[in-house]
Amino acid sequence: MFVKAIQEVAGFTRAIHSISRNFGSQKAERGAATLFFVNEEGWALTCKHVAQWIAQADAINKKFHQFLSESHGLSAQLAKTVAKKLGLDENKTAEMRITFVDCVDKISNIRFLHHPEYDLALVKIEGFEKLGVTNFPKFLKEDQAVQPGQMLCRLGFPFPEFSNFQLNLEKNQLEWIHGGQARSPRFPLEGMVTRFLGDQKGKIYGIEMSTPGLRGQSGGPMFDTEGIIVGMQSRTKHLHLGFDIEDKEIVAHGKLKKVNDYAFIHLGECVHVSVMKEFMNQHGVKFQLA
Repeated sequence: MFVKAIQEVAGFTRAIHSISRNFGSQKAERGAATLFFVNEEGWALTCKHVAQWIAQADAINKKFHQFLSESHGLSAQLAKTVAKKLGLDENKTAEMRITFVDCVDKISNIRFLHHPEYDLALVKIEGFEKLGVTNFPKFLKEDQAVQPGQMLCRLGFPFPEFSNFQLNLEKNQLEWIHGGQARSPRFPLEGMVTRFLGDQKGKIYGIEMSTPGLRGQSGGPMFDTEGIIVGMQSRTKHLHLGFDIEDKEIVAHGKLKKVNDYAFIHLGECVHVSVMKEFMNQHGVKFQLA
């Protein structure tokens, strides 16, 4: 159903990869999100919470570099004092590196424009000579064309598998390397439109889906069978179904056991295409309609 559409949308949808670690840890954690380009000028769309996540990396790394500078040559005990002064502890992220996968050949600056109300942001990548996309999206012209019962698809990069990073023990910092796997496979996920999301003023700003958006798909496009953009994956909510099971006796592996189970349905919430078009028009970002 979505084979050709996925091939079309994959041409302008890209992954954002992150590596991070807590203070004092030598284990890096991988993270991912998604953005998609809208024109050749380097403008892209993603979630506001993704843009905020990217922006916080500079502040996190600045504090960690300050710790490395102030603790250089000190004893372990004095270094702990410096860490405490800076608010660093083992439960907080102390270092975070971000990379934009297959987006551009080089970056001199990144600007973010956050929507004042909804989970939407425009990203402007500057200083590149070559944009790493093959085509650009077409956005649904008629907002009312999307209706409950329609099957749509989302594309993003959950389940990160990249391995092109290491902890440089000599420098005591995370870094990207040329070896390893630099990419993660894209992951499409279909679902049915269930309901629309409205704000207190009655404005429709979102689309609810019958399936969840997965971690790493935030900021990824939602599209129809023709590859036309209808929305963008934002978040997933969890609704309690009320089918609770408590102290239920079952036989498992030949043994009698008592089990508990609390059922939830996981529904994806997506930014409506109308909000995306309004935001791009407001900031003079050109895009195509279909």
